[in-house]
Amino acid sequence: MSDAIKPNAVARREALILSEELLRNIELSEIPLTNAVLKASRLARLLNEFEFQKIFEYEAGGYPSTPEGVSPEIWTYLESAGRIFQDKNSEGEIKSFGVMESIEQLEAKVEGTKLGLDAARDASVSISSANPHQFVSAVKGNAVERGKLHTELQRAVKRLGTRRAFLHSYVVQRNLELKFSTIASDAFSRIRELVDKSVGDLLPSTVQKFTAIYENLQSENPEDWSNAVHGCRRVLQDLADVVFPATDQPRNIDVGGKNREIKLGPDNYINRLICFVEDNSTSGRTQAIVGSQMSFLGDRLDALFQAAQKGSHATIASREEADRYVVYTYMAVGDLLQLRTDTDQGGRKTAVSEKLTVDINSAMQ
Repeated sequence: MSDAIKPNAVARREALILSEELLRNIELSEIPLTNAVLKASRLARLLNEFEFQKIFEYEAGGYPSTPEGVSPEIWTYLESAGRIFQDKNSEGEIKSFGVMESIEQLEAKVEGTKLGLDAARDASVSISSANPHQFVSAVKGNAVERGKLHTELQRAVKRLGTRRAFLHSYVVQRNLELKFSTIASDAFSRIRELVDKSVGDLLPSTVQKFTAIYENLQSENPEDWSNAVHGCRRVLQDLADVVFPATDQPRNIDVGGKNREIKLGPDNYINRLICFVEDNSTSGRTQAIVGSQMSFLGDRLDALFQAAQKGSHATIASREEADRYVVYTYMAVGDLLQLRTDTDQGGRKTAVSEKLTVDINSAMQ
């Protein structure tokens, strides 16, 4: 899809429905190809693919030319549509030529040529002579005319077939892209909804931060994208303050046979979250995976925050980068909330944690 202007969610949903319908139209020959290419133009418009929208309009109505030839812009469209072919000119030189006919003209030519072939059939007549010595020849038929019509029909059918293949290839590719993006979007939406609700039960003020993060992602201003990422850092800080409050007492761990001191103060929110994972997970693999994810995410968020504090503009390069940090944060918060326990004498999980575990597992099925 176009990288210039991303279609919004409403346009993508409509485009997915249209692409499914259009594939059925093409594959089952439900509508003339001219109508199908006009629907493809609408599909391209929904996806903000304005070059393809123009190409499909020319496919339906024909490519313009002048007495001097074809403009460079139109020639580029012809190349993109696969309408360029090599042939010898009148002087025997191999040159590139463009097929300018519209799909409607090609369809009309196919139908017209079929009618011409039907009309060019030789009449069924019987000729004889009363003179036994006279040689009677058959009446000259329309074999030459039929030969020309057959050649024209084959050429038109071949060109129409390439147009159908070009159109089908475009629609299939966009349909697959839209399906994939919809699956990813729906999965994240379900997780986001569940995390928002569970965070709301635990940290009501954090829901507002998530809302601000989402709104900043919708902006076209790169500064807002950076604000969204900084919001992720504040969300993790809030969560750390609840699940593992800051303490002046460091934790000592063994790293390669050496004792290492881990600070757990107010600014060491990532250390506190990792310690929370270690204290509440019974799986060593879960500790390793979630812990490494938290370390990576925290280090990057802190680096971006420090760069912003110094007035650096080289923080978030694109909205896609900001999107990734927001997704990572949601997933990390979801993992942490699943591990949160209110340990009593029986080591029982809290209702919030139990419900989130069930809900997120259901969403991922």
